[in-house]
Formats: sequence, structure tokens, C-alpha cells
Amino acid sequence: MFEIRVICAPDDADRVSRALAAAFDTGPPRQYPTRDGKRTRLYFTADHCPTTSESE
Repeated sequence: MFEIRVICAPDDADRVSRALAAAFDTGPPRQYPTRDGKRTRLYFTADHCPTTSESE
């Protein structure tokens, strides 16, 4: 398990969240404004997506 931090424009937060959820097994993002208040910080707890074995 690991943490991912992304700083992005507020309008991009949903798109970034969806893209990371597609690439990793993520929990819900924690969202905070940056210090200047112009951007958004997103924090995700993530893990590698489980792989499926084709030999099953």
C-alpha cells in the first residue's frame, strides 16, 4: 500500500480521481485546498490492482 498526492486545478480533481482509480485500487480521495487557495491537493491511499491469472 502507498500514498499518492496530486496537486491540480479544482476542475481537474474528478478526472484525476477517475484516472487513478482505473490504474490502482484506491480509497476515496482526501481533498484540501493548496496554501494559495488556487489549486486542490488530493491524497489517495492506493495499492496495485489485483492481477488475474489466466491459468485458472
